[in-house]
Amino acid sequence: MREKWSSRSAFILASIGSAVGLGNAWRFPGLAAKYGGGAFLFVYLIAMLIIGIPLLMMEVSIARRIRKGAPGSMRVVNKKGESVGWLGVANGIGISIYYSAVFAWVILMFFLSFKFKGMTGDTEAASSLWAQTIKTTGTPTGFTTISWPVLICLLIAWALCYLCIRNGTTTVGKVVKFTVSLPVICLLAMAIRGLTLPGAMTGISKLFLPDWTALSDSNLWVDAIGQVFYSLSTSMAIMFAYGSFLDDKSNVAVDTVIIAFSDMFISVLAGIVMFTTMAGVGMLDNMSASGIKTAFIIYPQAIVKLSNNGVVNMIFAFVFYFCLITLAIDSLFSIIEGISTALSDKFGLNKKKTTLGICIVEGIISLIYVTGAGLAVLDIVDYFINSYTLLITGILEMIVVGWFFKIDKVLVEVNRNTNKYKVPSWWFISSIKFISPVVLTGLFVWNLYNLVMGGGVYGAADGYTLTSNIIFGWSVVAFILCFGFIIKLIVKAKSVKEDNSSWEDCGN
Repeated sequence: MREKWSSRSAFILASIGSAVGLGNAWRFPGLAAKYGGGAFLFVYLIAMLIIGIPLLMMEVSIARRIRKGAPGSMRVVNKKGESVGWLGVANGIGISIYYSAVFAWVILMFFLSFKFKGMTGDTEAASSLWAQTIKTTGTPTGFTTISWPVLICLLIAWALCYLCIRNGTTTVGKVVKFTVSLPVICLLAMAIRGLTLPGAMTGISKLFLPDWTALSDSNLWVDAIGQVFYSLSTSMAIMFAYGSFLDDKSNVAVDTVIIAFSDMFISVLAGIVMFTTMAGVGMLDNMSASGIKTAFIIYPQAIVKLSNNGVVNMIFAFVFYFCLITLAIDSLFSIIEGISTALSDKFGLNKKKTTLGICIVEGIISLIYVTGAGLAVLDIVDYFINSYTLLITGILEMIVVGWFFKIDKVLVEVNRNTNKYKVPSWWFISSIKFISPVVLTGLFVWNLYNLVMGGGVYGAADGYTLTSNIIFGWSVVAFILCFGFIIKLIVKAKSVKEDNSSWEDCGN
């Protein structure tokens, strides 16, 4: 008997928790600052409606009917599509390994927040606190240098991840009630504080008033579309897993819209916090589209300038990094859930043991990020996965469903159990078959073009070499693209019985 969500709210909260992550808190505000505030929000909304929501609906509705993770669901849609499902699982493996390191850094900064008490006005000390503690070399070298505080925080991160999902939907449903509500409460508290700072309205106007001339910048469209695509947790096996635990009576059409706009609401709320705080301390022009730089270098500078009272600044730091912890944890365990569901479905494994095994293996691999080279390695891996394999997965998913399956059947599944709100066919089908694949292909080509124009080496200006790009970039891409073939070889070696169910065999 397949496990199910205890309630509709459990699924919605878990999905929101997965979608809302660190990128909402730091990358979204940075991009909004970079691209004319309201102009970026406008393009972001368009991308959400045209690409994000239809793709989210597609993954969840297919998984609900078939009751399997990404590979199993895609296999029923089309037997050759199973490899596309494994692409999503492999993306999840790569992302969760380095995401655990970022989670560890956030935990580290939470523990170090007491130091802000004695740093009032000292922006130099605040900006160097994180870098000195993680002992980064800034380049993909220095593996012999180890930060023991980061190692301890990494172990805590993986332990928390396993505890949250050890019993599947049972524990996830309980945890997300807190990990989704707490960051919203924290963000609201910080937004109220930000609005009381002098110059806060300047920050608000910069966030919401559009600079329409920014629309002529092609990078704005690329980054806004990319933010939507990456933010909703699609193309990494998560929403297939979560959708497979849904009750037949669930309303996919309405629930996915709630998830998508909740994700957008929290992004905007985080934007209000960032813009008002930065404006209040006179650092509005210092905001960066780099999440790492914003959270660990720029924002600490703002914290020590919030007031002349070190205790107040320290408390604000604790609240901010606690908020990031709650945002990070459900994003991490949702990725692990997607991987565990796919593997346990395929090989008939015990789900709890599979989850533990994944956490242990990935935890060992993630130790590379506690070294001095960790930051640079993470930067390279993150770039190659987000710029190439995630996009390839999304494109192939929509091609398989839109062109090698009767997409009308998927639309019927989306609209099942909904009366007042019906997803129109012209919107859903045109997005899945035409608009989204074309746009994401354009985004993929754009990323590749920028890499070539940059000399073919990502991060050359930061001291990254072609060798480091090959080892930590292209080799990861190759692993992800070949993961389906690796699984196929294991299936043959273990004589695993294949599921040859059809769409009609599944569902009610």
